Amino acid sequence: MADRGSLSAQLLRWQLLIVVTLLASVTVFSGIQATQNFRDTEGRRMLSVAEDVAATRAVREALADPLRHHQLPTFAESARSLSGASYVVVAEPDRTVLTSPDPDEVGEPLPTGDSTITEGRSWVGVVDLPAGDSLVAHVPVMDDAGRVIGIVAAGQATPTFLEGIVQSPVEGLLMLAIATVLGVVGSALVARRVKRQTFGLEPREIAGLVEHREAMLHGIREGVVGLDAAHRITLVNDQARRLLSLPEDCVGRPVTDLDLNERLVDVLTGRAGGADQIVLRRGRVLIMNRMPISSRQHRIGSVVTLRDRTELVTLRHELDANRSTTDALRAQAHEFTNRLHTIAGLIELGEYEEVRRFVDHVSRSREAWQREVGTRIADAAVAALLVAKSSVAAERGVRLRLTESSALGQVDEVLSADLVTVIGNLVDNALDAAGRGPQAWIEVDITEVDGEVRVVVTDSGPGVAPEIAEEVFRHGFTTKAAEQGERGLGLALIRQTCRRRKGSVSVDGAVFTARLPLGVPA
Repeated sequence: MADRGSLSAQLLRWQLLIVVTLLASVTVFSGIQATQNFRDTEGRRMLSVAEDVAATRAVREALADPLRHHQLPTFAESARSLSGASYVVVAEPDRTVLTSPDPDEVGEPLPTGDSTITEGRSWVGVVDLPAGDSLVAHVPVMDDAGRVIGIVAAGQATPTFLEGIVQSPVEGLLMLAIATVLGVVGSALVARRVKRQTFGLEPREIAGLVEHREAMLHGIREGVVGLDAAHRITLVNDQARRLLSLPEDCVGRPVTDLDLNERLVDVLTGRAGGADQIVLRRGRVLIMNRMPISSRQHRIGSVVTLRDRTELVTLRHELDANRSTTDALRAQAHEFTNRLHTIAGLIELGEYEEVRRFVDHVSRSREAWQREVGTRIADAAVAALLVAKSSVAAERGVRLRLTESSALGQVDEVLSADLVTVIGNLVDNALDAAGRGPQAWIEVDITEVDGEVRVVVTDSGPGVAPEIAEEVFRHGFTTKAAEQGERGLGLALIRQTCRRRKGSVSVDGAVFTARLPLGVPA
């Protein structure tokens, strides 16, 4: 691209062009106005001169008597010199010139142009003469009987367009000169100010920065959202638009006007402070950081970055599931080891009948729990989860039981996976809350009621205080001291899962109730 000079030079050139155009327009207008003023003023004056000559008795008498025509030049020249007209001509009614400043015109026809003088009426207008255009007034000379006995023509040479401008009032020319100087000085000052405001950057440099910023903004994998001081979106890259499901017209709109949940709005506006804020958005787990932006000690907005950790959290949940399975197997192995030690001790003591009774009791107890779960819970994934969680609970000294009213048939794969998420997190939360000891217990109730699956998990713990009953479902909230990372995500995932299915989750003390409608969510 060709170098067109610095920004200040370009601005100066453009503004000078505007000033020159304006001055040219004013000049043309002034010339036209001067011409019109000349015609109005001089036309009236020439008409007055011609009328005075035509009304002079001596002129009328000289025209009436051919022997006295030689007196007419004296009257005409006197009128011309006194009035300042270019010429005063007297002619016969048939337009034959009797007297003129130019002797060659005497005896020639008087040029009348569009004049109405031949009809006996006065006329003022421009006549094209050999020497140039002339503003002329034609007045008929009448005798006492009212007959036309001659014509008087008083004229003034019409100035050229340039002469009209030069002959304009001095004040107008002075104002024109002052306006020109002020325009030039103002243009220079504006150019300097714009130069300062653009930090000395030239147009091509500004364009390059914008292109570089746009390419960088839309090329990074993290989402970026820029907000002004009023929390209106000023910029957003493609990744942020995708992760937050923002509409195309989001730029320029306040975040409170968009379809964003309260938690997300709190992080974007800064009401939720701190680094690495966890936000759930339409099935995605996002990590967000907000940084205020200041310029010249004034807060001008903020920038929010966000990363998609959905896959990482999914892998973590799979790892947790494997860990839960491992814990269950470890708990069972620990339980079986203790029982084998008991059996071995009884055999060494020769208590063979006790060995038989002990083995029968253990077998019946295990089979009874599995049979109870299998009878009431037809879904294999949910049943397997409860069997595994019972082993983990037993190892931690917590009794896990299923209510007699529990009944769940076979459900679709999507609902089964959602139930595993909800029940698994509720039981894990209850295991932490129930504590340890012979009185620690967890009760699970799973039923199908009015087209939805209702899951109620109760524990022997102290329960959730009413003032934080709603807060526990907030992303990142935890009652576990000094723990970071994914703490507080379990209950938030439960709420998200329930809401995605148009269901709900609530807590009343130590009782958590989740409702998940049957069928695949829209």
